[in-house]
Amino acid sequence: MLALNAENGKLMSLDFTAISTRKIIIAYISWWLVLILVEAYAMVATFDFGWAIALADAVSMNLLIGTAGYITFTSLRYYQPNPRNAIYLIVWSIVLAVFCAIAHRYLMMWNLFPQEDRYQEYLAASQLIRGLLIWFMITLIGVISWIWFYLHDQRDGEKRENDTAKLAREAELASLRQQLQPHFLFNSLNSISALAGSKPEEARKMIQQLSDFLRGTIKKDDQKLISLQEELTHLQLYLDIEQVRFGHRLKTEVRQAEQTHTMVLPALLLQPLVENAIKFGLYDTVGEITIRIVTMMIEQQLIIRIENPFDPNTSKPKQGTGFGLDSVQRRLYLLFGRNDLLTTHQIEDIFITEVRIPQAHD
Repeated sequence: MLALNAENGKLMSLDFTAISTRKIIIAYISWWLVLILVEAYAMVATFDFGWAIALADAVSMNLLIGTAGYITFTSLRYYQPNPRNAIYLIVWSIVLAVFCAIAHRYLMMWNLFPQEDRYQEYLAASQLIRGLLIWFMITLIGVISWIWFYLHDQRDGEKRENDTAKLAREAELASLRQQLQPHFLFNSLNSISALAGSKPEEARKMIQQLSDFLRGTIKKDDQKLISLQEELTHLQLYLDIEQVRFGHRLKTEVRQAEQTHTMVLPALLLQPLVENAIKFGLYDTVGEITIRIVTMMIEQQLIIRIENPFDPNTSKPKQGTGFGLDSVQRRLYLLFGRNDLLTTHQIEDIFITEVRIPQAHD
């Protein structure tokens, strides 16, 4: 779900290797039974041989081919020639074809029907054609087996690559969060230290707020989508802490469109965005500022706009978007495969950060 946009447009391919071994064996045996009946009927209808001779001939030849095919299949399970040395597969099929042709003629000519002169003549005359047919069938089985195991190896290789990429993505997401948390934690602890002597009650309150915030942060999964309402509730814990730090200078305003209440976004996405807004709104000013958070829905996307005032003479928001915004943009790319979901711009003395979160379609 989180990699929705990255995966869109990919065609689903047939996974031959998902077929069970039991089905393969049933299909293999069924194929040979049908082939035996067809060949036996052809001998009876075309050469007027009895069913005993026709069935014996078809069963013995196809049993030999089937055995040779199984040997080929089993061999390719452990050794698969590449295109450069595919000649080995051809040589192997020729050797098996010669062996099967000789074994069939020996069995039918000297053991089962040595007195059937007309059949013996037919057997001798068709020896070359039989050999070529046997070689073709064994080669066909070898090629199909090679393709089978090639697809199996490809699937395993892709699975390993996907697992590796997933682990790397999860590790990077976790690293991004760990780089964000110490910065906020150090600032909060410094504020608590400053309040401990002069305002112990507010220090205790801030410690409790920080504890609640960190507890919620630990429980969140970087890749989990949560409702906007849940995200705003957690964000309020962060704002309460910042309110203690900055007092009356910091004011916040949330304008949430009703249809966005149940829309989803990655957990803990807004805190670094709001922290960035506070940084550029407060650090270079001495008066009160208002951080405005506006949510809306446009074309089935959740739009979150964060506005903060800044002093153009002392602040450079275009150059100083900081690690917070960079980390959010990187996280959005890892989750959705897009680089256009986070944008920033300014209107007069208001700096605006806008994030778009695609919503899954039912």
